[in-house]
Amino acid sequence: MTGVANALRGEAVFMLGGEPIHLRPSFENLVAAEEEIGSLFALVERASQSGMTVSEIAALLWHCIERDPRPARDELGKAVLEMGLVEATKPIRTILAQVMQGQT
Repeated sequence: MTGVANALRGEAVFMLGGEPIHLRPSFENLVAAEEEIGSLFALVERASQSGMTVSEIAALLWHCIERDPRPARDELGKAVLEMGLVEATKPIRTILAQVMQGQT
């Protein structure tokens, strides 16, 4: 998978160790994320109030990765902290916007 993402479909790219990781919020990926972190509607609400946790950010990113094998969760979590929360939330905003608005 290339680093090209279709933002209209909620896809995003996350840099991990200098490598672009393609994120796709497919139904299956979002269901898996929701099983771990709870309602995506509640997550959107927390995100709008700056209430998302680092573990929620890492979980949503990890579940939306479209490659096998996925990187280790701790590797992804370290990347989130290294880049900073502002930068890490850019792909989260893209994903959550698609979840709320649907495909165009």
